[in-house]
Amino acid sequence: MPTWMVVEDEPDIYDVLLAMFEIWGIEGVAFVDGAEAVAWIDDVDKGSAAGELPELAILDIRLPELSGPEVGARLRKSPRLGKMAIVMITAYRLTPEEETNIKKQAQADTLMYKPLPAMPELRRILDGIINHRSAPPEAPAHPTPPAVTPPAAKPAPAATPPAPAAPASSSSSSSKPASHSTPPNSGSNASGTPSAKKPTSPLKPPSRSRTSR
Repeated sequence: MPTWMVVEDEPDIYDVLLAMFEIWGIEGVAFVDGAEAVAWIDDVDKGSAAGELPELAILDIRLPELSGPEVGARLRKSPRLGKMAIVMITAYRLTPEEETNIKKQAQADTLMYKPLPAMPELRRILDGIINHRSAPPEAPAHPTPPAVTPPAAKPAPAATPPAPAAPASSSSSSSKPASHSTPPNSGSNASGTPSAKKPTSPLKPPSRSRTSR
């Protein structure tokens, strides 16, 4: 049987909550002031308190001796009760800043105003808080490694132009070009002056030899 804790100094709310626990099949550990509740927490830490440990605490904010946020802070310091769900309740309207400060001091899971919701709705809310508190923490998501960009291909080296041909050696290139000799003209002498043609003798008719008959 699950066990829930109540710290409430208003008799009507005290009795209603314990009656609902009985209907739901829940064992109640109830106190009417903060000092009494803290003394019980001390006994739990010492190992001298009997019974099942509660999984939920419903704490009124305004309590005799010690306030509800102080009781919640003491619960969070307990090595045996520090992980239980804590719900703060109050009939006084608080500013958003006051709500934040009270929840921060008590390290409470939520804060609810009186009158409390109807039984089915209240049970759904309280079960949801317990389940959220007892759920294992989610494993941190592994970041996706960044995509690896392949290195850019190195540009191919530019082709080296062929070296210019070395100039011909001065000894070979300094040779004078071959002079084109002009064939001697039959009609010119060595000085280039046309020579006078010799008169040709008239052709003699070939001599006819007689053959003896």
